[in-house]
Amino acid sequence: MNHVEDQMKKSIDAFKRNLIGIRTSRANPDMLSNIQVDYYGSMVPLQQVASISVPESQVFFLNVFDKNAIKDIEKAIISSGLGLNPMIDGGIIRIQLPDLTEDRRKDLVKQAKKLSEDAKISIRNIRRDSIDVIKRDEKNKDLTEDESKTQQNSIQLFTDKNVQFIDVLLVSKEKEILTI
Repeated sequence: MNHVEDQMKKSIDAFKRNLIGIRTSRANPDMLSNIQVDYYGSMVPLQQVASISVPESQVFFLNVFDKNAIKDIEKAIISSGLGLNPMIDGGIIRIQLPDLTEDRRKDLVKQAKKLSEDAKISIRNIRRDSIDVIKRDEKNKDLTEDESKTQQNSIQLFTDKNVQFIDVLLVSKEKEILTI
């Protein structure tokens, strides 16, 4: 049972990280956490090639460690799908968050709903795999029918709880995105 809880917790943690990456009207360094930069032939997180600061609520400053990587960082930011346009000023990259239009907000909500559904699918797959193992153990006479039913019910309850938690996180993020 602990194994199932750990796997579901990892799915929820991944969902939370992905939600943080969806931008709102305020700059947050975590919004850039999913950006991968092609740095000398290998993909590395943006945080490993630049320090990120937020001097104003609508602006990111990236202080690039290696000046030769500026073009690669710029390319990674543009291709990230966040709708950001970096401006290069020497060894610093400045990113102004554009105002969110109503259409863009709706697109971001759709993106959050897709991430939510992916997380729920992951949780359900973990449930299915666990129940399959329990049924196999019952068939092999390693578990009694009562033990099997008890374990299946507890896995189902834990699954329901996690799916509800994902829904709560989604509603919170939707409210954040749609708030002007």
